[in-house]
Amino acid sequence: MLQSAQAVEMTACFGRPLTLRAMRQTLDQIRSTYREGQLVPDEAELLRLAQELLTTWTAPTLLPVINATGVILHTNLGRAPLSQAALRAVAEIALGYSNLEYDLEKGKRGSRLVHAEALLQRLTGAQAALVVNNNAAAVMLVLSALARRRSVVIARSQLVEIGGGFRVPDVMKQSGARLLEVGTTNRVHVRDYEEALQEKPALFMRAHRSNFQLVGFTSEPELSEIVAVAHRAGIPVVDDLGSGTFLDTSRFGLAHEPMVQESLAAGVDLVCFSGDKLLGGPQAGIVIGRADLVQRLRKHPLARAIRADKLCLSALTATLLHYLKDEAEQEIPVWRMLSMPAGDVRRRAETWLARLGEGRVTSSESTIGGGSLPGETLPTWVLALDVRNPNKILERLRREKPAIVARAQDNSVLLDPRTVLPEQDELLLDSLQRVLKSSWAIGRGL
Repeated sequence: MLQSAQAVEMTACFGRPLTLRAMRQTLDQIRSTYREGQLVPDEAELLRLAQELLTTWTAPTLLPVINATGVILHTNLGRAPLSQAALRAVAEIALGYSNLEYDLEKGKRGSRLVHAEALLQRLTGAQAALVVNNNAAAVMLVLSALARRRSVVIARSQLVEIGGGFRVPDVMKQSGARLLEVGTTNRVHVRDYEEALQEKPALFMRAHRSNFQLVGFTSEPELSEIVAVAHRAGIPVVDDLGSGTFLDTSRFGLAHEPMVQESLAAGVDLVCFSGDKLLGGPQAGIVIGRADLVQRLRKHPLARAIRADKLCLSALTATLLHYLKDEAEQEIPVWRMLSMPAGDVRRRAETWLARLGEGRVTSSESTIGGGSLPGETLPTWVLALDVRNPNKILERLRREKPAIVARAQDNSVLLDPRTVLPEQDELLLDSLQRVLKSSWAIGRGL
């Protein structure tokens, strides 16, 4: 079989060891299922089966997707898409060697920590900064380095659970810190923090409720009030913002999301936030604040285990430059989507409709997602495809290359232009035309 022309092509494509393995597995499968009197597959069929195995084995599982759901920071779809500048930066660094940990001026070993620090200092006014691989790791590092075997004060109203079942109390427990809860679920007072000083805690911590709202009979002290109580006792304050933003979300008709700069202005000693949510960059955990505390984080053994790699640092640096040059709304996809007027979204939806000749344009809502601005939506316009079985159409769209993820409402499939990158329009429309021309066409199939 290996001498056949088709097998030679398979070997050139997949390599001899893998091709041989596929052929052996194919033959073993035929032998194990063969029964007397059955027709044995000929060589062409055996080669076809081996080819299928090779294709399956080598197919990537991480695939590009067109997000037509209207959820801007869709955690399941990779959260924030990177800017073109960030992509170029990653490619440039990935294709060769770099000065990741080499000081070009001194000609000796340097530190990877410097590459994003200066930009973060200029943007926020922080004394120092540290980048790790995600925000949960950043919080874990802070607690491990500054509060191991000691108490950390946190309000009961902030004991949140983020995606995947990870909970703030569990993260604190793993760090070796002891949880010192104050207040009640719905109401916390300054006096609660003052009474906690009797336990001689190592830190005060605030965890921003970035993925749910607390409404009704509620109250909490201002962050500056918490800082004042802690600093009178010489205790540092850590603010876990979760998402974290440099821009004021209220400018775009949304609720005000706590900004990184505001936490520093309130006197917080360390601020932790994510790189791949409202920041619009790669997955990263960022810690900014007092230089002496950041230095203690750098020296902790856990810092090496969770450090950011060269690709993350290159993409993050390019993303931070957009903010520094006051071009974030134009260059960072997340902010382009957030700032896009509903009228512009409608015009794109109408263009889609004119191209397809199927469906209707109707008003709807886009959501932020990614554990940011819970309950907040933006007015949008969608292309609605009225079908008998929306789930079947959604399934067919997911099989396209690239896959298209949309949403269903009542008996319609909805596609929101807000979260579809402009350069993806042609791919989206070509796929939609194929699906609509199939046996599952609108009004005639499912």
